[in-house]
Amino acid sequence: MESKYARLDRFISMRTDIKRRDVRRVLAQGRIRVDGIPACSINQRIGEFSHVAIDEQVLQAKLARYFMMNKPCCVVSATKDERHKTVLDLLGAADRAGLHIAGRLDFNSTGLLLLTNDGRWSRQLSTPEANICKSYRVTLEKPICEDYVDAFAQGMFFPFEGITTKPAKLSIISDYVAEVSLVEGRYHQIKRMFGRFRNRVLELHRFAIGGLVLDPSLALGQSRELTEWEASNIREKIQW
Repeated sequence: MESKYARLDRFISMRTDIKRRDVRRVLAQGRIRVDGIPACSINQRIGEFSHVAIDEQVLQAKLARYFMMNKPCCVVSATKDERHKTVLDLLGAADRAGLHIAGRLDFNSTGLLLLTNDGRWSRQLSTPEANICKSYRVTLEKPICEDYVDAFAQGMFFPFEGITTKPAKLSIISDYVAEVSLVEGRYHQIKRMFGRFRNRVLELHRFAIGGLVLDPSLALGQSRELTEWEASNIREKIQW
C-alpha cells in the first residue's frame, strides 16, 4: 500500500522549483513551516493533512473531515451505485467530495454511519485488532427469551466461514426488541445469529460505534461533522 507520508525534502522539491539538496538551506533560514511551526529536519514526515508553507506560499492545506450520518433504509453504503441511491447522494456536492465510508450498513439497516476522507482513521476503526464495539437496536418477528442472551454470549459457529463469532452482548428491551453489542462485522452477522432461533429481523438500527453515539437530533438521511473530540475518542472502549 502506498504510504500517505513523504519526507520533507522530497515533499518540497515535488511542489516547488527547489531541489532536494537545497531544502536544508531553506530549512535553516526558518522559511518552512509545518502546521504553523518552523520545520526542524529534512527527514520530517509530511502527512496528507499536514499544513505546509514556505514564506507566504501555502503548499498544502488539506483538512481531515469526519461525518456522522443517520442512514435511512433502502440507501446503499457505497460511493457509487447504478441502481440505488447511495449515502453520498444524501450529502451536498461540496461535503461529499473525497469522502469514503468507514464501516458500512446493510441496504435495509438504519442508523449511525461514518464518512471521512482520512483513510488512516477509517482503517484504524475497521481493523479486527481494534475491537471497537458496535451497538444495534433490533426488532424481531417473534418474541425473545433468555436463551438468546446465553447463545450470543457464547458465540455461534458459522459453518460456511468455519469460524465461531466472538461473544456478543444481548439485552432484552421488550418481547420483540433487543439491543446487541458486538466487536465484529461478519456478513449479515446479527440477522444470521437470530436466524439460529428462526426469528427474522424486521428492523436493524445502529446507534453507537465505540464511544460515539448517534446524535438524536439527526433525522433519517441527515448528517453533521464530528467534533474534534468525537473523532479522537471514538475508539474509547465500552464496558459491558
